[in-house]
Amino acid sequence: MSIAFTGDDEPKDVRAGVAVKWPFRVNGGREVKFRVGTVTGPDADDAPEWAVAICDHNGEIWNSYLHTDTCEAELPASGAKDFYLEVTCPKGARYGEFAEVTVEANTDGNIDSVTAKAVAVQSIVVLKTQMDQERSVADSLAAKADLGDKDIYAILSPASLRGYIFVEGMNTDRMREKTRDIRKARSFVDGESSIEEIGHYLQPLSPVVGLAEDDLVELVSGPFKGEMAKVQQIEADKEEIKVLLVGAMVPIPITVKADSVRKKEN
Repeated sequence: MSIAFTGDDEPKDVRAGVAVKWPFRVNGGREVKFRVGTVTGPDADDAPEWAVAICDHNGEIWNSYLHTDTCEAELPASGAKDFYLEVTCPKGARYGEFAEVTVEANTDGNIDSVTAKAVAVQSIVVLKTQMDQERSVADSLAAKADLGDKDIYAILSPASLRGYIFVEGMNTDRMREKTRDIRKARSFVDGESSIEEIGHYLQPLSPVVGLAEDDLVELVSGPFKGEMAKVQQIEADKEEIKVLLVGAMVPIPITVKADSVRKKEN
């Protein structure tokens, strides 16, 4: 008799409230008796409870909420059957906490085992905001980040992304709670993002990127804040642009920093 993973047996990162699975196969005999042991860390006494289950194609045959660490399952005449181990990270988990689960299989006195490890990592969620109030929402949320449980690790408000900010943290429920009284925050987008998906926002870009001559822009800082202007000339090496104020009685060009304007979409 043998028990072996049929896929990757490497440790898996898992976000709070999310499950990871390891498929495995048992060979030999007509019946298998499982015994499941779970070790949590690094501080087992203070760690929240991880949910563990053994399933076959019909669903769960055992889970960690039962008052036993053993279960049984029949094997087909061929003596081989596929199962999977499912481990769910608790919503109260801290970064780096883990659950190491050992599944021991016993068929007619022949014993074999496999071990899987799940490690808690942070989530990246997308928060929808009132248009052009992204920075205001990010600042308000940052002010609340250290209040109570520290569930928010980072907030990203890309200048080129309107109406959304990215929030990184562990407990997504408490992250949502901290946005409830922020007036210009709307709702979280379903699902989660990843560092690979937002990586391009982390690369510093010249503020002149995306601007072209004759573009219509709004000045967002300085003495002409709120005025509309048309781009006349771009000096990329200085990150400056020369613009002409649209509403000015006398069309005098002015030179401003490129990061002090916002391009208006047609």
